[in-house]
Amino acid sequence: MSDTLVIIPTYNEKENIEAIIKATFNQEKDFHILVVDDNSPDGTSEIVKNLILEFPNRLFLEERLGKHGLGTAYIHGFKWAIAKKYDYIIEMDADFSHNPKDLIRLYNACKKEGGDVSVGSRYVNNQVNVVNWDMKRLLLSYFASKYVRFITRIPLFDTTAGFVCWKREVLEKIQLDKIKFIGYAFQIEMKFKAWKHGYNVKEVSVVFTDRTLGTSKMSGNIISEALFGVIKMKLKGLPK
Repeated sequence: MSDTLVIIPTYNEKENIEAIIKATFNQEKDFHILVVDDNSPDGTSEIVKNLILEFPNRLFLEERLGKHGLGTAYIHGFKWAIAKKYDYIIEMDADFSHNPKDLIRLYNACKKEGGDVSVGSRYVNNQVNVVNWDMKRLLLSYFASKYVRFITRIPLFDTTAGFVCWKREVLEKIQLDKIKFIGYAFQIEMKFKAWKHGYNVKEVSVVFTDRTLGTSKMSGNIISEALFGVIKMKLKGLPK
């Protein structure tokens, strides 16, 4: 039984899913993987089901009816991981924008270096480690993180990062059913609440490489949620 579960949410990731699963299992540490698929019409879940035969008791699949958003997919996975008693739970994209070789670094930042949460950061100390993004998208992401840091005062350079390792106790403390955001702002809200609860949130410098296969899920609505949602989140703070 591994102590760490990697959650990979998917929607139409048939080009990437087999490769990302095998790359994760090829790391020196024994990771388990949970794929949370939102009823992908391209057959992503069928590929995972076939791979479960190759990796029994290491690879798991949760299928949801309909496309309900990144945040709810992760919350579904978090609850599954908590029920299974994994000590560490890692968020990772399916498209190789997050390098599986960095999984052990995120894990060690929590397991060995005192972190309660470790964030794979593209912008540590304002250094930009992003590959294959156009300038418009890069500036939007970079200044969105600066904006969030200014509004919330959270001491992180990459507040919108989606490559994150959580200790189980942090997810148990955060009231997952009260998370408000489902898109880009989900990542901000989770980090903000962990920090407000007094947990040690560490940043680990990683290189983010934009997908080469498949289609990006980012939209204008997701960005708007992040920009305007953080003000509401700051004003409301933590729920009682």
